Amino acid sequence: MDLNKLDDRLLSLAEKAKQTFWGYLGCELVSMDAHKVVVSLEVEEHHLNLIGIMHGGVHTSLLDSAMGLVAMAARPNEDMVTSNLNIHFTAPAVKGKVTAIAEIVHMSGKMITTQGTLINEQGTLCSMATASFRVIETKHK
Repeated sequence: MDLNKLDDRLLSLAEKAKQTFWGYLGCELVSMDAHKVVVSLEVEEHHLNLIGIMHGGVHTSLLDSAMGLVAMAARPNEDMVTSNLNIHFTAPAVKGKVTAIAEIVHMSGKMITTQGTLINEQGTLCSMATASFRVIETKHK
């Protein structure tokens, strides 16, 4: 895909995302291309669970969003939905910045498989995931 078109799409997606669950969580897109997406989140009090660590749902939402974006970047003219997501929590995340990195693992006609990692500011792996996305329709240009 032409880098300028990807940049335009990125700006459009970022603007739309502000009004969705993505914006509610506070996600920020750091970088994006057709093979890799980097997303960050400043973990605040409302992202924590009752024992003071980042809620597992926030881990999952952040990784699902990042992996979904890389799938969308790889196939920009098609809509898709998460069909499977598997996550492993490896270390607690606390207040501060976390970064999700998502990459394409495999693509076929109607499926895209991705992997993602979530690290804290110290570089500790906090969670990792794989996800499959099902292409559901082709957008009309």
